[in-house]
Amino acid sequence: MAVTAAAVKELREKTGLPMMDCKKALTECDGDQEAAVQWLRERGAQVFEKRSGRATAFGRFGLYIGLDKAWGAMVELKCESAPVTTNEEFIQYANDLAEALANNPSVSDADSLLALESPSQPGSTLGDIKNDLFNRIREVFNIGRMVRLEGGCGGYSHNAGTVSGVLLSADGSDDEAARGISQHIAAMRPAGLSPEDLPSEIVDNERNILREAALAEGKPENIVDKMVEGRMRNFFAERVLTSQEYVKAENKETVGEYAASTGLTLKQFVHWELGDDADDSEESSEE
Repeated sequence: MAVTAAAVKELREKTGLPMMDCKKALTECDGDQEAAVQWLRERGAQVFEKRSGRATAFGRFGLYIGLDKAWGAMVELKCESAPVTTNEEFIQYANDLAEALANNPSVSDADSLLALESPSQPGSTLGDIKNDLFNRIREVFNIGRMVRLEGGCGGYSHNAGTVSGVLLSADGSDDEAARGISQHIAAMRPAGLSPEDLPSEIVDNERNILREAALAEGKPENIVDKMVEGRMRNFFAERVLTSQEYVKAENKETVGEYAASTGLTLKQFVHWELGDDADDSEESSEE
């Protein structure tokens, strides 16, 4: 059947794809709009597969947060170039992935996540949306790491300079305070929530170094241990979230003190920077 200009225009409005692509799809599908949409998705998936080996060194972190939520989630979405990371559809897609992950605890990998319905576009799977978006931006993008934390969460996605994402699990109701602490985590990169979260071998090694240094200074044995413990407080203040001076504080209060003053009980955080291996990511929790 002949494909009319009106039909091509309708399909273009549905898909956002070039007129010639829409015309070809309608021609292949005898003017059937829904079949043409599916044809375009399948064609896009084929092109995506051919380009799948391209490097994806850019991206952003999608978040689903809120202290009133049952779960929080963060998903790393990687792409080929920086401009795509500011594309509104790309941003929405990253956050949709995080929302779907948070609300489906059985999901354990990217394939099962893509099989879920899109939160913002009911009736289409996240996989369908991925193919549609690829057809429009013509750039490879892939899901990287993903994490889900039980309970209410704050978070922060930093997308200038070093691209990083923070997901912070906490009890309380002050979302703005949780966001501020998440921003602090992104900036100060703590290694743990509390001293107990730091690897014992690192703590023991630092304590031994400080003890040897004190003895080398000729300090008496009976005061060396006190000196070491005093210096260890500085060590923890640099590396432990609750002991760090809060970056937004005007009175030198620690993150732990600030959290308590806002009614927050910090439970766990995950801090990733774009491109880090999963094994190098920072995850810390309350014992």
